[in-house]
Amino acid sequence: MQETLNYIQENKQRYIDELFELLKIASISADPAYKNEVLKCAEMCAQHLKNAGADAVEVCQTKGYPIVYGEKILDKNLPTVLVYGHYDVQPPDPLELWKKPPFEPYIEKTEIHPDGAIFARGSADDKGQFFMHIKAFEAMMKTNTLPCNVKFIIEGEEEVGSVSLGDFVNENKEKLSCDCILISDTGLYSKDQPTVTTGLRGLSYMEVEVEGPGRDLHSGLYGGAVPNPIHVLSRMIAQLIDENGRITIDGFYDNVLELSAEERAEMAKLKDDQEEFKKSINLKGVEGEQGFTTLERTSIRPTLDCNGIWGGYTGEGAKTVIPSKAFAKISMRLVPYQTPEEITEKFTKYFEKIAPDNVKIKVTPHHGGMPYVLPSDTKEFLAAKKAMETAFGKEVLPYRSGGSIPITAMFEQVLGAKSVLMGFGLDSDAIHSPNEHYGLFNFYKGIESIPLFFENYAKM
Repeated sequence: MQETLNYIQENKQRYIDELFELLKIASISADPAYKNEVLKCAEMCAQHLKNAGADAVEVCQTKGYPIVYGEKILDKNLPTVLVYGHYDVQPPDPLELWKKPPFEPYIEKTEIHPDGAIFARGSADDKGQFFMHIKAFEAMMKTNTLPCNVKFIIEGEEEVGSVSLGDFVNENKEKLSCDCILISDTGLYSKDQPTVTTGLRGLSYMEVEVEGPGRDLHSGLYGGAVPNPIHVLSRMIAQLIDENGRITIDGFYDNVLELSAEERAEMAKLKDDQEEFKKSINLKGVEGEQGFTTLERTSIRPTLDCNGIWGGYTGEGAKTVIPSKAFAKISMRLVPYQTPEEITEKFTKYFEKIAPDNVKIKVTPHHGGMPYVLPSDTKEFLAAKKAMETAFGKEVLPYRSGGSIPITAMFEQVLGAKSVLMGFGLDSDAIHSPNEHYGLFNFYKGIESIPLFFENYAKM
C-alpha cells in the first residue's frame, strides 16, 4: 500500500491538471443548449478510464445522455466493487455572483481550506469526487495493488433525476453485478471530524396550483369580492407546518422510524455548533421541529419546504391584477420507513381537504426517491471506516445526511448490493450555488482513502 501512496504523492499535480480539463467542460444536463458539452464530457471520462487501465470501456447510449462504463476483472472469484459517479453538473446561474467564470477552474485559499480549494462548477459535485476514484484506480493499477474487481458507471443525468439510469441498470444486471457499490457524492461532517454517511433522506416533490377566477381580474373592479389565488395558496402553505415545527398532514408521521436514545447519543458525538452553523449561512437564528437538535432536524427527521411560489404579475412596473392562478413547488424529505408514494397520496388528500370551496386545486407529483440506510455493523461500512481512519488518523463516525440520492435504493433493489457513501465534500462547498469549490485536502484524502477501502473490503 505504501507504494500506491507514493505513486499518488508523485502525481498530485498531474491529477489537478487533468481534473481542470474536465471542469472546463460545461456539462449542464438541464439545458439542451449544452448537449455537445455533455457528450464531450462523457468521451473524456471514457478516455480517463482507458488511460487508468480499465478494460471494456464504452460510452453506452441511453434515451438521454450516455453512461460511461469500464471494468477491470482480475478474478471472478474475487469480490467486485461497482463505483458510481456522475459527470453532469448544475446550471451555474446566477453568473454575476461568481468571482470568476464557473467553467474556468482556479485554486484559491479559504478560511476552511488554507491549503487551497478548486473553484469551478462541478468541482465537488461530482467531477472532483468521481475523479478521485479514477485516479485511485490508476494508482492501484500502476503499482499492481488492485485487490479485487472493479466496475465503473458514470452517468450524465444525475442533476435531472437520473432519468435513464434505472432502465440501464435493469437492462444490464449481469454486466453490473457486484458485491457492493462505492459512491462519493456525499460529504464529511467536517475536516476535523471525518464520517461515513450511513443514511440518506428520501424525497417527494410536487407542484401545486390554485385557481380562482377564470381570468385575471382588475384589482380595483373586483378586489375585496373574489378569492385571490396567491392569498389562498399562501394561507394553505402556512397551514402545512404548525407552531411546533410539526408537519400537519394527516398520517404524515405514521411510518417514521424513531431513533432510540442510544442512537441519538451516538449522533451527539458529532459537534453540533449552533453559532458556527448560523455563521456559515449568515443566519440570525434557527427553527424547526421542537425536541430535536439542528443536526437531528437535518438528518433523521422528515421535512416540508416550499421551494418556489409564483402567480400574477412579476415584471417591471405595476399591473394591478388579481391573478387567475397561483403556483408553488413543494418538497418533502423523507426518512425510513416513509415512501414517496405514501407521502404524495397523503399530501394530495390533505391539500384538497384544507382548500376553500371557492377555488380549484391541482396537485402534480414530480419525482421522488426512497430513504436509504447502511447499517454501521456491515462489512461495507467497516471497510470504509477503517480506510478513512487510516488516511485521516482520526476516529470516523457514522453520519446520516439530510440529502437524497434516490439511486441508492434502486441499486440495492435491482443489484442486491449495499451502497457505501464515502464522500469527501463539505456542506460549505457551495454545491449547486455560485463559487462551488472543493478543497485540495479533501481531494487528496479521497484518493488516499479509496485504495485502503479496496484493501479492507477484499480482506473482509
